[in-house]
Amino acid sequence: MGLANTAQRSAISAYQQPYLDLLGFVPPRIEARLCTTGVMDPTMVELQEKTRSYAMDTPHLEPKMVQMMLFGMLLMAGNDAAQTHCIAARRCGASWEELQATINLCFLFRGLPAANRGAHMLASVAAREAEQADGSANEQ
Repeated sequence: MGLANTAQRSAISAYQQPYLDLLGFVPPRIEARLCTTGVMDPTMVELQEKTRSYAMDTPHLEPKMVQMMLFGMLLMAGNDAAQTHCIAARRCGASWEELQATINLCFLFRGLPAANRGAHMLASVAAREAEQADGSANEQ
C-alpha cells in the first residue's frame, strides 16, 4: 500500500474532525478505517461518513440524547464502543446520573453483565476525565 496523496490526506483529515469535535480524539479503529480504507477506497469512506453524519446529526434528537442512546444500544450488545459513546455523552452534557439510568435500563433486558460492564465504563471514563483535569491543572 503506497502513501496517501495530498487530496486523500486532506479528505482523511476532514473526516477526522467530527470525531475530534465530539470526543477530543479519533478512536484507533476509526482512525485505521479512515487511513486504510480512505486510501484504498476513498469513495467507501465518504459514503460511510455521510451515512454516519446523517444518522447521528439528526435534527430530531439533541446530541446528548443521541450519544446516550448509542451508549445504551452498544452496552446492550456488549460492544466495547459503548465506552466511546459514554465519553461523547459526557462531552455533550450527560450527567453521571443520566448515564447510570441508561445502564439501569440495559440491566432490565441484558442483566448483570451489562450492569457490570456499564459501571466499569463509567469508572473508566471518570478516571479519564480526572486524569485530563489533572493534566490541565498541571499545565497552568
